[in-house]
Amino acid sequence: MPQNGLYEKLITQLVKQNLDHDSFYVGERQLEAGEASSWLSRFLTRIIEIAIDSVPNGKKRITTQINLANSIIQWLSDHIQDPDLINENLIDSQGKILTALFDKNDPIAANLPQYVESIMPLTGLTQSELFCGSNVGISLETEIKREIQSSDTIYWLVSFIKWTGIRIFKNELEAFTRSGKQLKVITTSYMGATDAKAVEFLANLPNTEIKLSYNTNKERLHAKSYLFMRNTGFHTGYIGSSNLSHSALTNGLEWNLKITSQ
Repeated sequence: MPQNGLYEKLITQLVKQNLDHDSFYVGERQLEAGEASSWLSRFLTRIIEIAIDSVPNGKKRITTQINLANSIIQWLSDHIQDPDLINENLIDSQGKILTALFDKNDPIAANLPQYVESIMPLTGLTQSELFCGSNVGISLETEIKREIQSSDTIYWLVSFIKWTGIRIFKNELEAFTRSGKQLKVITTSYMGATDAKAVEFLANLPNTEIKLSYNTNKERLHAKSYLFMRNTGFHTGYIGSSNLSHSALTNGLEWNLKITSQ
């Protein structure tokens, strides 16, 4: 029997069999048309993951898993009579992941494989990640440097900007803005914590827009978000407690959640 408390999950046939309406209040609501695709696809994601992971280990495990995934796509295509689902989504049998695409006729670096490896965030572009600070695991400082180098547009909203924090990314920000890419920053004079030198540095960068909020009595802006937009659609962002200061980005006990558009 399920435990007492709040839930938010689809009622499967097994769950339904275990719901005792005579002895318990059972809270239920109808699945709405506008949310059905999200609920059902999230539910199926876990089921499909379990099924694909159940393929026995062996030399042909990945091939078998790919074939299973393609069989599901084939079934869905036949069921909704949409051949484009097959044409656009069948997985290549070699099981490779696309990591970069750069024009060889106008290369951005002399050694493209090495360049891609140096700018790709260590946590990737599709998975969420929690950074707990104090240089445990992958550091926020290292990851944001890679995010800057691999982005096309950057939006930062941060309450305090210290020169010690800007100095960490000085070279990356200069190279980013000199290349014609756009940087936009919003910060605040709240508590007088933002350094004028840091604001002046950002204001003097090309292709950069910085706005400073002086409305400290009503707003007391205390948000921190670092958004990295890519023309490929693989956007990433960091929402958390770290201001742009050396301690907050390196050895401070800060919590920041990396989110991805994928």
